Amino acid sequence: STSLPEYFVVPSSLADQDLKLYSYSFIGRRMPLWSWNHPNGSALVRMANIKDVLQQRRIDQRICNAITRSHPLRSDVYKSDLDKSLPNIQEIQAAHIKLKQLCVNEPFDETEEKWLSSLENTRWLEYIR
Repeated sequence: STSLPEYFVVPSSLADQDLKLYSYSFIGRRMPLWSWNHPNGSALVRMANIKDVLQQRRIDQRICNAITRSHPLRSDVYKSDLDKSLPNIQEIQAAHIKLKQLCVNEPFDETEEKWLSSLENTRWLEYIR
């Protein structure tokens, strides 16, 4: 994938040939990417959707099993579809533009309540929360 970094962490129990084979199943060949690790052993793994709905469950299960086998505590994988609960990049960019416009163009000497309401309407604080 041209959009992934040159080097990234993958579960040690996944063989290179499996990675290559599975990569074709993901949109943009964006394999699961180990993004963050917490001291308690929790990990955040990010991945694109799988193209073939019929193969999705099988591939998803193989990837999740590999992550579980590679986890120091052998913890089960908890999956969350963030596309449904988080704003997309365009929404975040639009909110940031509105925030910048508010900070540059809106004089604060008007009523504080109006300014705070305008700030809330940008949705920036909601997104960064």
